Amino acid sequence: LATSLCCSEIVKMGGETVRLYVKGQILGYKRSKANQQNHTALIKIDGVVSKKETDFYAGKRLAYIYKAKTLKKGTFFRCIWGKVMRPHGNTGTVKAKFRSNLPPISLGGSVRVMMYPSRV
Repeated sequence: LATSLCCSEIVKMGGETVRLYVKGQILGYKRSKANQQNHTALIKIDGVVSKKETDFYAGKRLAYIYKAKTLKKGTFFRCIWGKVMRPHGNTGTVKAKFRSNLPPISLGGSVRVMMYPSRV
């Protein structure tokens, strides 16, 4: 019944589809008044509104999926993987680091917050 877990991350469970990720938005880079650090991104996770709720997402994997113009490995889609590092502020925003820095075109875009690895 279960299909393979690749980039689609949607599984059939007894005839019902289960999504293994939560959507989030890329707000920008970590920054101060004059400087910005491109190696850390600020992510707003859908449905998370407090600092306490972000504890569940600490250590979870992130996937920024984008479409490229050239075909590689049979697909036009590419993925940059990252990880939720810590909370940022009191409103449910988190800081995340990606394997390679996110491109500026990604700001304001969406990211997938995977429900693994589990710490429960």
